Amino acid sequence: MVLTGPRQSGKTTLLQQLFGRRCRYVSLEPPDVRAAAAEDPRGFLEMYPPPVIFDEVQYAPGLLPYIKERIDSARARTGQYLLTGSQNLLLTEQVPESLAGRAALLRLLPLSRREAEGRPGIALAWERTRPSSSRLPHAVGGLWGGFLRGGYPELAIQPERDASLWHSSYIQTYLERDLRNLRQVGDLTQYQNFLRVLAARSAQLLNLTDIARDLGVAVNTIKAWLSVLEATYQVIVLRPYISNTGKRLVKTPKVYFTDVGTLCYLVGLKAPEHAASGPMGGAIMETAVLSEIFKTLTHRGTDPQVYFWRTLSGTEMDFVVETGGKLIPIEVKLSATPRPAMATAIRTFQDHMGDAAMPGYLVHPGDVRLPLGAGVTALPFADL
Repeated sequence: MVLTGPRQSGKTTLLQQLFGRRCRYVSLEPPDVRAAAAEDPRGFLEMYPPPVIFDEVQYAPGLLPYIKERIDSARARTGQYLLTGSQNLLLTEQVPESLAGRAALLRLLPLSRREAEGRPGIALAWERTRPSSSRLPHAVGGLWGGFLRGGYPELAIQPERDASLWHSSYIQTYLERDLRNLRQVGDLTQYQNFLRVLAARSAQLLNLTDIARDLGVAVNTIKAWLSVLEATYQVIVLRPYISNTGKRLVKTPKVYFTDVGTLCYLVGLKAPEHAASGPMGGAIMETAVLSEIFKTLTHRGTDPQVYFWRTLSGTEMDFVVETGGKLIPIEVKLSATPRPAMATAIRTFQDHMGDAAMPGYLVHPGDVRLPLGAGVTALPFADL
């Protein structure tokens, strides 16, 4: 099994809790350990026979062909090697080539809301036959305070921790370890500026040329930096939903940070009231909704099929979730007082998609759940 995900998402803790009693644990991050693995991979594997957990395997990708060799010599034995990585190993050449058909590839992202509440099995709104009884505090200091902290387990289980200080240390660790390991970034300060510029444009159409001009770097450099963010699970690049109906649609993607707390830190927000009422409020709310959907589906072991929809005339649906051949339209609003007029885009999408479109949801930060007409429900974020 290969378990990937961003740093501090709980990969090592999860594997040690589940398999620590029967598997030896080896971290490949220390320089002397990775040097030993590179120098004599067969001897290294002899020293650590299965079942074994190899943590941060991206530091020793040369081990993978030799792990494949050992798996192939005893294919009937399952669970021999448990591997973790802080980068998307599918974006490297070694993993698909070495472990295709031999390993389950799973992702572990920061905690979703339902996981932080201790109820990970709660179905998403469109999967339920009755409304959820779950409720987050809806005061500014509750819901928006939770957005500022984000979903990393260490912050979730230690409410006394200073979230801003934690995120500052996290970003610095990410810059110093993951980026230097990927060897695609020369100027770390300039890359940190790129993170902040990208965060300020979260939930907008991704214009790489504008970002390159603002930072004074080449467009190809911005593309490479964005690929690093994707590889390390820091962002979700959301593609537009393109149907075959012939309507003229926008084909440019959007970008969202995987963790809403990371987004809030990068744009300099520290107070819940400023997050809720400031210019980034809408982007933060959209990020929280996408993150909840994406994490919930990912942690089931499925590949989330989530898109946005936008016509050239400007009609836009924030999110479209494709499931079972059907499309769930989701609109996100910052107002806690939903009104029928806010559901116009959902109805337009439903009319355009016909039978493929399912009832839609208008997700908001308040605590009111009510119908907004046929096929549209106003849904509190806490009930998503």
